[in-house]
Parts: sequence; structure tokens; C-alpha cells
Amino acid sequence: MTSVISKTLVNPYYSLLRIARFALTSHSQPFSRVRHMSSESSQQVFQLKVDPLTGNSEWVVIREDEEENFGSSHKNLLATTSYLDMLNDSTRNRAFREAIDKTITKPCHVLDIGAGTGLLSMMAARAMNCGEPTSANTKERVTACESYLPMVKLMRKVLHLNNMGRNINVINKRSDELKVGVDIPTRADVLVSEILDSELLGEGLIPTLQHAHDMLLVENPLTVPYRATTYGQLVESPFLWKLHDLCDNEAKASDGIHLIPTGLDSILHVKLQQHPMHCDAISKEIKLLSEPFKIFEFDFWKRPDSHRESELHIKATDDGRVHAILSWWMLQLDCEGTIFYSTAPRWITTSTGNWCDHWKQCVWLIPGKGIPIGKGEQLLFRAIHNDTSVFYNLAKEDTEVRQYNFYSGEFDLILPPERIAIYGDSKWRFSMLTALRNALQARVQPLCVVADDSIFLTLSVANISKTAHVISLFPGLRERGAQYLQRVADANGFTADRVKVLENKKCLTLQDTNQKKVDLLIGEPYYYGNDGMLPWLNLRFWKERTVLDSVLSDDALIMPFKAVLKACAMSLPELWNSRRCLSKIEGFDHSIVNTTLGACGELPPPHDVPLLPFFIWQCGEIKELSERFTIMEFEFSKPITPCHGKAQVEFSETGICHGFVIWIDWVMDARNSVVLSTGPDERYWKQGVKLLAQPVAVKTRGSSTGEYLYTEIEASFDPSTGELAISHAFT
Repeated sequence: MTSVISKTLVNPYYSLLRIARFALTSHSQPFSRVRHMSSESSQQVFQLKVDPLTGNSEWVVIREDEEENFGSSHKNLLATTSYLDMLNDSTRNRAFREAIDKTITKPCHVLDIGAGTGLLSMMAARAMNCGEPTSANTKERVTACESYLPMVKLMRKVLHLNNMGRNINVINKRSDELKVGVDIPTRADVLVSEILDSELLGEGLIPTLQHAHDMLLVENPLTVPYRATTYGQLVESPFLWKLHDLCDNEAKASDGIHLIPTGLDSILHVKLQQHPMHCDAISKEIKLLSEPFKIFEFDFWKRPDSHRESELHIKATDDGRVHAILSWWMLQLDCEGTIFYSTAPRWITTSTGNWCDHWKQCVWLIPGKGIPIGKGEQLLFRAIHNDTSVFYNLAKEDTEVRQYNFYSGEFDLILPPERIAIYGDSKWRFSMLTALRNALQARVQPLCVVADDSIFLTLSVANISKTAHVISLFPGLRERGAQYLQRVADANGFTADRVKVLENKKCLTLQDTNQKKVDLLIGEPYYYGNDGMLPWLNLRFWKERTVLDSVLSDDALIMPFKAVLKACAMSLPELWNSRRCLSKIEGFDHSIVNTTLGACGELPPPHDVPLLPFFIWQCGEIKELSERFTIMEFEFSKPITPCHGKAQVEFSETGICHGFVIWIDWVMDARNSVVLSTGPDERYWKQGVKLLAQPVAVKTRGSSTGEYLYTEIEASFDPSTGELAISHAFT
């Protein structure tokens, strides 16, 4: 008997667009993904919509007078942001409430920048028992500034639900567009704001504070938070080392493929920046090499500088090799220093506070093999910050501090750390080369097309087959990929004229191939810019294969041969709690946002919890409750077509099931001899997570505890839209 049934329809357009929180704050520049227009009569925002199966994009208009969910084409617009996770952070919410109650003790003008749902604004209004303003110049006033129109629409609903609609003046502008005497009657006495990312500065904290102090705040204003302090710690970690040192890792592979040839060390690398990561997940793989040290302090109550430098002498606490600098920050929310919030790893805080995904620690990767150090030795550490980023230099005291180039060269390829680690992984390289050699057997002067952005496959084909002609589509890398190939061709044993890159062209034709049909169509698949997205969005390869059908030879070999959609039922208590339905937050009802933000709970049809991408190994406490099972397969030997699959699996562990982890295994050949998985054990790929509306107690056969013995998942794929529909049931 089926007793629990749920269904999810994954809209690929906005699943692909994980709206950065930086783009949602009042002072942010939204990376050309959100454009605002306004008039006296209406407000509207242009939102970028991307089709993952074609890579095509278009701007869609969201208007102020649209309904809460912004039309069916705009579904999941806010469900893919970190707002829900942030609002479920009870430690954060309590700290801000306590600080606001302590700071605002009399009628005043409060400005909330990046107001979101209006939570801090409502806290401020309540703290001074704010009633309806009696005049335009009253001191008893709260102004909520929020630039992102969909969030403004949601905020107004929250304020209305809490009878705060008349207490708080909502302004749909960036804070640097506000003018005293036009938008607000007077300068504000108090600033409350939370526009912080994991690095602290990435959401535009410094320019926001600068403009606010210059144009919007009184002299010596009160602020919540009062101060933020960044901290660092030196660590050794082979895992972190693999995320950036491709040069040394591929040297160990000794397979003849040189993504970074000798003398071209900087041609391919990660960006020198702080990389957010849940470092607690690798705490057992980290060796601490220093005590924590203070890096910078940022005072909210005074105008910050755009540029500062800090120099410290760090004493090593153990022998080792410094592979990375871990960093975090601590907020002092009140001026007396009694209320704090920290993003430190648990080995620092010894706290069992809630796991959350909206703020992580940051990792600064030390270039090369790292810096060897002995216990008691001193290292010279230098930090520099600009308006939006912090950069580090580290060296032994008796050597010159290396001045890193923080900006990539004209022909450099910048790839994410996980992609660098994949390309340096000997097992992955061996599997890919094995599949490629098998595919090229008995092929004389084959024409090979690389359909994705794989520089590894492009170099490998040209290296393995001395007679092959290679065309790389490079839909994301484009001319930068072509420039890279020109520079590394000699080191990989082929001349550059054997590889052609179709720059700025949508589709390959026989004219591009000199009327020769394609013998081999290959991909990893990997699409530049799609890193961290739902794993099945790489089914774009199948769409590309279909578009190229007319130029494929009758015996053309397609690699990968197929994709397998796989799943596993899992216990994910901390992740589920971070996405659970909201009720009252510090006394303010937020239940109205649950549908829009895609919360876990019994939502009215047709709304359901969205599928979202996560590094599952970073999601706190996790436990597999079933065997890993196949839902359906996608056969690439044929053009793209609708697919449907169903699977039932018996639980292998007793426990509480919070959802399903879903991923793709890429079967590279028809013999199934080479399979590349992106499953939970593979830490360089994100998996899709479908959380349940409510956790379910499950059991194994013969167990006296638990309720359900089996689970069933059904999935269908619509190639016209790229949507994946998933339903599940427990019996």
C-alpha cells in the first residue's frame, strides 16, 4: 500500500541560475544576471533565463504587479537562493534580535540595507515600539532598502502578515541610489544590515558602508553589527593541495598528456581567491600548523577604507607543509562586545550550533606544493583587501614574499578547484584515456568532434591518434580555449593545425568538415560555467549529439555511450533542517514565504521541494539508508527522446530518511567497461538532492522499529524543456 507520495518538476532554467546573494543585496552589482528598471507607475526586473540543453539565454521580465510566484515560467526563482537556509539559522536570528533590542532603546530612524524578508526591519520596529508615523519628519521610522524586486514583493507579504506594513517604509532601490530628502526624509540614526558572504566582503560590504556613511547616516551612528573580525589558520591537507596543484599531480600520472607543459606553469590554474567550503567535513584530513590569528577588523560604525594591508609573523605549531590558509569571521553585534556570531570551524568554536550552507569557511590555496615548515619556525604572512576581496601572501621569514598575480593573464585558463582536481586525478585520467583508446582502435584518419569544453579530451585525441583531425566546439571556452590549445600543442605531440576550434558558431556543418562526416563524437561531458549545477544538466551533450546527427557517419561512435540516473535514500538531518518550513522567527511569522522559497513541508499543490545541487559530503551528518539504484538510462546512440524510468529498492539501514541523493554515472563505452561516476563518493562533483516534505522512519526486513520497508522513485525526462520530473513513494 502506497502511503507517502510526492512529485517534483525540476525547471532547468532557474535551477541553472543559482542567484548569488551578492546580486540580491542593495548595493550589489549583479553580474549582468539581473537588470532593474523603474518608473513612477511600476517596477520591473529583467532576469536571465538559461536553457541548459542548448546554452542559449534570454532576459525575461518580472513585474511588480505579478503574483507571488511570478508566473509559471518564473518558478523556483527564489527557491534556489540561500534565503531559506539563512532564515533557518536560529543562532544568527537570535544574535541579531538580541543586539537590535539592546541597541535601539528609543525612537529613531533605522535604515535596513539589503532587507530581504524584512526580518531585521521588524525587529527594529518592535524594539522601539514603532507605531504608524505621525509626520514625514518623525524620528520613529524604519526604512527597508532592498533592490531585488522578487524579494521586495515577498517582503511586503511578510510585513502585511505581521501587521507591520504601515510601520516600515519599503524602498525597491540599491542603497547607493537613495537620496536624503527624496527617498528618506532625514539621515538615519541606526544602521542594521546583513550583507555578508563567506569571505565577508564579497557582497559589497565596504562600498555599501562607505556610501551609507557619506550620504545616508548621521555622524557616529549606531550599527548592528558593530564590528567584524576575520581570522586565519595555516593547515596541511593533501585534499586541498589536489584542488590546485595540477602541475605536480599530472606529472605523477605519467600518461603523456600535459595540460600544463613545462615552462607554462600559469597557463591553467584556479583563481587566486578565497574558496568557500565546509571545512568541518575534512577536519580529519587537516593537520593544523598554527594557532588561529587575527587578520582584519572592519568597523560598521565608521567609514571603512577601500584598501588596507596587514603583516603578521606566524609561528608554526607543528612540522608539515602549508597547503592552505583557512579563514572565517566573527561578528560583534553590540558595541559592548557581549553578543557574537562566528563562522569558525567546530574545532575552533567547539560549538554544536546549527549547520548552515549560507556561510562557510574559506580556503586560500597556496600555489605549488605548499611551503615546508618546522615546528617553531616563523612565517611572514601578508594580507591585502580591496572593496570586495581579501588576498594573502605567505613565505618563510628568510625568503622574499612571493607577489602573486591576482589577475589572470590574457591567455590563462581559470578553472574551478574541483575541475583542476579532476584533471589531476590519475584514476580519472586513466579511465578516460582507456575509453578513448578503445574508441580510436582501427580508425584511420578519423574526424573527431569534441562536443563540450573538455581540453583534456581534445589534447588526448590529438596525442593518441597521429592521423586524427579534431574539431572542438568549446561552447563555453570559445576563443580562450583555442588560444590555450595553440600554446600547448607542441608539448602534447601534435601540430596546432590538426585541431580546429569553432569559435562563435552555434552548429557544426559539413562545410566546416570539408564534407567529411564525423567518425567520433565525444565529451566528458563538461561545460564551462556549469560547475556545481545539477548533474543531469550535462545531458546537454545529448542535445548536442542530436543537433549534429546529420553530420555523423553511419558508424559514428558516441562517447559517452549512455548516462545512468542513479539514486540513494539518505538520512540528511542537518541539510533538511536548513531547508525546513518556516513558522515564527524571533516572534515574526514567516510561513507565507515557504512556498516561494521551496521549503520542506506540506506545501499546497503543485508546489514541492525543489531539487538542488550540493556537495553531499559537505552536508553535515549523512547516512545511506538504501543500496544505490538505477532509475533510468539515457542512450546517446540515438537522438534525444523522452525518457521514463521507475525503480523500487528495499532499505538496507534503519533510520530517518530525509530525502534522496541523485546523480549521473557516465558509461563511456557500449561494453560498460569504463564508468565514470559523479555519486556521493566523488567529492569533486555536486549531486542533486530531493528532500522530503517530512522525514520518514524506515526499517530493514525483520526490524521492529521504523515504518516503511521500501521506497520507489519514478522519473521522466522531457527533451523539449530539459525538465526532469521525479515522484517518490514509500511502502
